This record gives sequence, C-alpha cells and structure tokens, in this order.
Amino acid sequence: MDGVFRSLRVYNFRLFAVGQVLSVTGTWMMFTAQDWLVLSLSHDSGSALALVTALQFTPMMLLTLYGGRLADRYDKRALLTGANLAAGVLSAALALLVLTGAVRLWQVCLFALGIGLVNAVEMPTRMSFVSELVGPELLPNASALSAAYFNVARVVGPAAAGPLIAAFGTGPAMALNAGSYLATVVGLRLMRTADIARARRPDRPARVVDGLRYVHGRPDLVVVFGLIAAVGLFGMNFQLTVPLLARTVFHADAATFGLLTTGLAVGSLASALVTTGRRSRPSARMVIVSAFAFGLLEAAAGGAPSYPAAIGLLALTGFATLYFAQAANHRIQLGSDPAYRGRVMALYSLILQGTTPLGALFVGWLADVSNARAGLYAGGLISAAAALGAWAAHRLWAAPATEARGAAGAATAETGTRAHPGDIRSGAGRHPEIAYHADREILAGTAEKSAGAPPSSGGTPTQGSERGDTFVH
Repeated sequence: MDGVFRSLRVYNFRLFAVGQVLSVTGTWMMFTAQDWLVLSLSHDSGSALALVTALQFTPMMLLTLYGGRLADRYDKRALLTGANLAAGVLSAALALLVLTGAVRLWQVCLFALGIGLVNAVEMPTRMSFVSELVGPELLPNASALSAAYFNVARVVGPAAAGPLIAAFGTGPAMALNAGSYLATVVGLRLMRTADIARARRPDRPARVVDGLRYVHGRPDLVVVFGLIAAVGLFGMNFQLTVPLLARTVFHADAATFGLLTTGLAVGSLASALVTTGRRSRPSARMVIVSAFAFGLLEAAAGGAPSYPAAIGLLALTGFATLYFAQAANHRIQLGSDPAYRGRVMALYSLILQGTTPLGALFVGWLADVSNARAGLYAGGLISAAAALGAWAAHRLWAAPATEARGAAGAATAETGTRAHPGDIRSGAGRHPEIAYHADREILAGTAEKSAGAPPSSGGTPTQGSERGDTFVH
C-alpha cells in the first residue's frame, strides 16, 4: 500500500489533499442541493437544469485559456488561495438566500455563472500546480490519488446531502459548502514554499497563442485533445443526465436522489486506486480503448431497467470515465514541456469542461423531447464512435508524424546541431524534454540517454522536488 500512497509522503501534497477532501465533499453536497433546488423551482424542467449547468461551465469555454496564461505567469499558490476565497463568498451568499427563503431561479443562475468564472482560473492552475508539488516522477501517482480523494468526496457528499436535504432543505448543505473552501485555503497557506519546485518563468510574457502553437505542432497531443472534445461534449454530462434519470425516470425522493451519483463515484474511486500504480506516460491505445469502453458502458446505463441496476451500471461507467480522463491527463501532462504546461492543461480543462455548456443544452433538449435515457444513449454512442475516429487518426497521422519527429531529433543529437529555438515542431526544439516526452515510446534509447541529464532550460523539476494534486474540483 505504500506504493499506492507514495505521494502522501510529500508534506505539501498531504496538506493539499486533506484540504481538498473537505472542500470537494462540500462541493458535491452543493451540486446535489443545487440540482434539487433547480428542479424544485422549475417543476422538474430539464431545460432549466441545462441552463444552470451551461452557465456554470460557459466561463470555462471562454476564459480557461486565459486562466492557464495566468497560471504560467504568476504564483499558483496565490492564485488558488484567491480563487477558493472567492468561491466561498459566492457560496455563502447563495446559502443565505436559500435559508431566508428569498432564492429565485435567476439568482441560482447568477451563482452558477460566478462559480464558473472562478473555476476558469482555479482549474488549470490547480492541475498544473500538481507537478510543482510532487515532480514528474510522482505526478501519475499524485494525479491518481487526487482523483481518488475527489471521488471519495463524490461518494460522501451526495450521500450526506440527501438525508440533510430531506430533513432541513437545501440551505444547510450550501452553507457547509461555503465553509469547506477554508480547508483548501488553510492547506495552501501552511505549505513549505521552499519545497515547491516552480517551473521556469518564461523569458517573455506567457501568451495563449504560444501554447496553442505548441499543441498544434504535436500530433500526438492533437488526437487526444480531439477525443476529449467529443467525449466531453456529448458523453460527460452526468451533472445533468444523472439527476434527471433519478427524478424523472425512477422518481427518487430527496433521501435517495444522490445515490446514482454515489454509484458513479464509487466506480471512479475504484478506477483512481487502480491508476495509482502508473509510473509512465500512457500509450495512445490505452487512451482510445478506455474512451470506447466508456461510450459502451454509458449507453448501457441509459437502458438500466431498475434503480439498483442503474447504480451498478453507473458505477462501471464511473470506472471507465475516470480511467479515460486520467489516461488522457497523464498522456498530455507527461508529454508537455513544463514551460507550456499551464496553458496546455488550460486547454485540457477548456475542452473537457468548457464544452459542457453546449453538451448540456443538447442533452437538456433531448431529455425534454424524449427522456433522460436518451441523453445517456446519445452520449455513449457518440463517444464510442469518436474513439474509433481517434484510432484511425492516430494510425494514419499522429504515429507517423511522431516517428518522423523522433528520427529528426535523433539525427540532430548525433550531429550535435541545434534546431531553431522557435521551431516547436522539431523534436530538438527549444526544450529538450519536448523530444524526450513525445518520442520516448519510439526512441527508447534516446530517451534513456536524455533522461540522465538535467534539462538545459531548468524548466523540469528535479526528482527530489516535493509537491502534488490534479483533479477537477
């Protein structure tokens, strides 16, 4: 078990993990309470729930790339502190409206928009902060553990929120969430700053367009991003589909309303524990196969004949969801130059979460004209089809391009010549770790040779660096 929890030996990561467990538990209590409140205020309208979901994620679509730029330019710990304090204030204001009986649907919409603005900065900052806390060697383990505690919170939060809502209404759950943000703030402020291995600051101001150009020059990353876009847009709308399935198909009451979400989270937790053993960059095949399995399982969950069967199928879907998300996350993070990582992970967050407004509106419309099952059917089948498309793109385009780049990098290493610093597409471009991370699956010997020497840019943290965390709050 020591191998499973090895990242927790890092002091700063322990602080961050404890704070996040408490904070994310409060967040999932809030999500459950908010969904129940919206459905109650709107007379079970799928479109109203879709609108609130879209408003919560629209800022992700518009501003996350800017949030990644801030993460690459400024101190991530300070940005996370400010973001969590802002989210706490917003949550407290909504809780007060609910407790006084003055809440209206438009106010819930404004709160969702405000939280979305905060998350546009918080999410890419938190995801890129992980590598500063634990370093590249522990990054896969810390990422998997982050997913594990996130899903522990996703089990505990809805399970606790259901009885609390049934007994006292949605207000107390929202008030507890407001207070839970302080746990993350306290953990951040107690960290040993000397142990945070910050990535090298860019010589010139970090620009969003440079990050986009970097990704554009990496076919191995473009294929993964394309697959994430399809799955995120159509498949990962559980914040909308699961509450609708519980309330409109199985007619769950307040006490059992969160059990479907709990089933989804139990599967995700099991997957997170499985992926703690990962030590290297996942292959493209692993990412694509996990996306295909996710699509089939989500479609199967849509056809669940009973509430217990839905819980079980959603648990399997949760396992596949997290396995795919972690494989894609690790393939992108471990294949990216640290100087661009904040912007790359901002793009990851944008595509995975920022597409939710469009997907939510589509699924909400589908649920209104058909039923909640239709959203799961469509999301699953489209995700499976996207995985097949990604497999074809990888075989026909990404793999040959990576081999060619790796061969060029090896030739450059033999002749001792340097590529032009601005040529991001070259395997021997500005940062040596670009060639190392992207091509080590093909040029194993070259990778082993380059791994023994520190990068000349100073951008990659050393193996002895102590840091840690990475998942969606």
